[in-house]
Amino acid sequence: MNIQWYPGHMTKTRRQIEADLGQVDMVAEIIDARIPISSRNPDIDALVGEKPRLVVLNRADQADPEGNRLWSKYFREKGYAVIETDAKTGKGVNQFSTAAKTLLKERIQRWQAKGQVGRPVRAMVVGVPNVGKSTFINQVAKRKSAKAGDRPGVTRGKQWVTVDQGLSLLDTPGILWPRFEDERVGLHLAYTGAVKDDIMDVETLACHLMNDLAKRYPAMLEERYKLSDLSPAEGMDPVAYGYELLQTAAAKRGFRISGGDVDTERMARILLDELRGGKLGRFTLEIPQEVAQ
Repeated sequence: MNIQWYPGHMTKTRRQIEADLGQVDMVAEIIDARIPISSRNPDIDALVGEKPRLVVLNRADQADPEGNRLWSKYFREKGYAVIETDAKTGKGVNQFSTAAKTLLKERIQRWQAKGQVGRPVRAMVVGVPNVGKSTFINQVAKRKSAKAGDRPGVTRGKQWVTVDQGLSLLDTPGILWPRFEDERVGLHLAYTGAVKDDIMDVETLACHLMNDLAKRYPAMLEERYKLSDLSPAEGMDPVAYGYELLQTAAAKRGFRISGGDVDTERMARILLDELRGGKLGRFTLEIPQEVAQ
């Protein structure tokens, strides 16, 4: 399932980020703690260069706690500051200002030595669509300053947000990259809603998701959809196996279409909605030793 989605405005966003980097002291990269590598734009490292980086593992409340621990350790070992947040409720967001100023401690000391006392830290906030950037900024600022939404592509232009006298944030539109080289990246972004549903076959996507969850979190599926025996037959195609699970779940919930066949399309949309809404439980679809280089 080859998922590609690169709206024209994202080319403009890339140029805008490059132009604005000279105005900021650091970059705060918001990623989805459930898919930490898939929700990172590989172009960001090249764009940002040596600029100090703070990684925000957002939606950490929906991610597997052990996954959060592993990924926090991984990013710290790369030299980044890391915080875990749930931007929707605000949990962990109050760590941001302190973490940003700690990251820039030496630079702030140099400013003070030059008499630039009170100069605010300016941070650019970047990330792929729908990772919660604008919601995060609103929580940090404690007011609704940035547009936020539950669909990709809400933020279109840059927005400066003053948090307090010591911190200003530059919000930027979500930016994907021109081509997903790894099919799993496109799938993971689609699962979590970073790619619009209307550009793909939702049933096929749900089949992939069922298969992935059956491998990693079988107890989650057993409990939520009353599934059992989550071991595919030897050599069975993963999508076919996922469709088998989707059919069973639809039947368990009594989803039928005219003629009596199970309504797998309805079940597919329910599965994706419940995953994105946190109703399935806490999960992480990537671990460092599998996908990180």
